[in-house]
Amino acid sequence: MNGFERRANQIKEKIKKTTLGMLQASDPKRIRIADISKLANVSQVTIYNYFGSKEALLREVIKDYLDKGTADFEAYMKAGHSLKEKIAYIIFLEKEAYRELPLGVIKELISEDHELTAYIEEQYKNKAIPLTIQMIKEGKESGEISEDVSIENVLVFIQLYMNQYETLLDMAQKSGDLDKFLEGMVHMFFYGVCGKG
Repeated sequence: MNGFERRANQIKEKIKKTTLGMLQASDPKRIRIADISKLANVSQVTIYNYFGSKEALLREVIKDYLDKGTADFEAYMKAGHSLKEKIAYIIFLEKEAYRELPLGVIKELISEDHELTAYIEEQYKNKAIPLTIQMIKEGKESGEISEDVSIENVLVFIQLYMNQYETLLDMAQKSGDLDKFLEGMVHMFFYGVCGKG
């Protein structure tokens, strides 16, 4: 990579980092190229030259954000942790992701961008699901998951948690002790309401 390409990449990363910061604090519809330009200290023309439109910039920022999350998830899943540690990681990862970028922001962007929706579905199908299935198989082999419980059962149970995640986080925040609440949810995931058998 020559000096020009390196500088161009630095400018692009600066624009994307600025945009992500703005998404963390503002409704995507309120974000304007002029505001990004001012905060990133680059011209609006530069932003349009690199990204073409605000929508394309937002799409690339979300893709980068999700790619980083997927890479972190994949690395953790392959690092030799127990099943309980992996499930706790998934739940705490969601908590951290929610703090970094509210779920409502991603939902809003997905609802208006079919390309981003297709990208997320592809990542989920080709990366998240296979990693989760592998985790479940390893849990069954280690005896952490009962042989009476199918892979499909565990996938559905995880999906039920994830479908209600925004509600769970809201309840956790109202509880006054977010970490303790989520640790309780991990415990219930494994042992139900009666405790460990």
